[in-house]
Amino acid sequence: EEHVETPYGNVHCIMSGTAKANRPVILTFHDVGLNHKSCFESLFNHEDMQEIVRHLPICHVEAPGQHEAAKTLPSAYAYPSMDQLSEALPAVLKHFGLRSVIGLGVGAGAYILAKFALNHPDMVDGLVLININPSAEGLMDSVANKLTEWTHTLPDTVIAHLFGKDEIENNHDLIATYRHHITTTMNQSNVSQFFRSYNSRNALDVERPIPGGNVNVRTLKCSALLVVGDNSPAVEAVVDCNSKLNPTKTTLLKMADCGGLPQVDQPAKVIEALKYFIQGMGYLSSAGMTRLRSRTASSSSITSMEGSRSRSHTNELQRDRTHSRGAEDKRGRSHTDTSMDSISHSSVTQIISKSTEVTC
Repeated sequence: EEHVETPYGNVHCIMSGTAKANRPVILTFHDVGLNHKSCFESLFNHEDMQEIVRHLPICHVEAPGQHEAAKTLPSAYAYPSMDQLSEALPAVLKHFGLRSVIGLGVGAGAYILAKFALNHPDMVDGLVLININPSAEGLMDSVANKLTEWTHTLPDTVIAHLFGKDEIENNHDLIATYRHHITTTMNQSNVSQFFRSYNSRNALDVERPIPGGNVNVRTLKCSALLVVGDNSPAVEAVVDCNSKLNPTKTTLLKMADCGGLPQVDQPAKVIEALKYFIQGMGYLSSAGMTRLRSRTASSSSITSMEGSRSRSHTNELQRDRTHSRGAEDKRGRSHTDTSMDSISHSSVTQIISKSTEVTC
């Protein structure tokens, strides 16, 4: 646990495990109003996560002033922009001697990691981005945020950012827990500065490559798994981000009956997707997937791929499905429905490598 000096201030980091030359480290970055504990503890403390932790070290990064019991940042300190926070990460990798990472970010943290991957593609093997918003705030959003600052307390504003209306109205225990955390363990002044920085972000400079089009378009070079709960306030933003990324390297996971923080609400499902994603990159052996395969069941949906490649890939998927809806029906559709739980690990590896939408 160290404070790492970067060009844009000190960032609090927690490193667990020993980095190896031939394996990446999972590097996490939290959302506004959270730190590594409140954002990721439910995920990393889950028993299913231990299989990943045994294979890959973890490095949690916290934005300046966002760790527990942080002192108020000096008045002369200019809080870094989102772009600057992404440029602080190379110093973290250098400090711990890390060659490459698999980024795991939520909200503001997802944006920062995506920006980092765009500018330093050689340092990022893959990205798991929860609740990412690739767009800059519009004028109306900016005005609404100003009004919110005047009429709502900071905890209320952060809660509205993290959770959907249904959760806020119905899941009182969850909301009370996070409101208490924001109020008692986070430095309000520092959180406000981080939030203001996030709301002032630029749009991610990404463009979906088009077959036969410009081969030099700016896009993520690594595989990316986008995750969002279907009751999250970030659903539209995540779908928009998916539409802007390379379809051959991007998977969208929309989680049914899930709120604003999937890694807290349904950690087991997030871990299952994470395991398949990491295995698809060759860092987790198929032997370690036995428990997942033993839990197979039918339900839910996965989508993707268009054209002849879609149809040929659909035929592969049909052999692993618990239920078949008929090949002719599949050829007439632009998306393919199937169950994530009913597909063997080899098929999911193939899915993760192509443009995919998953619902579970």
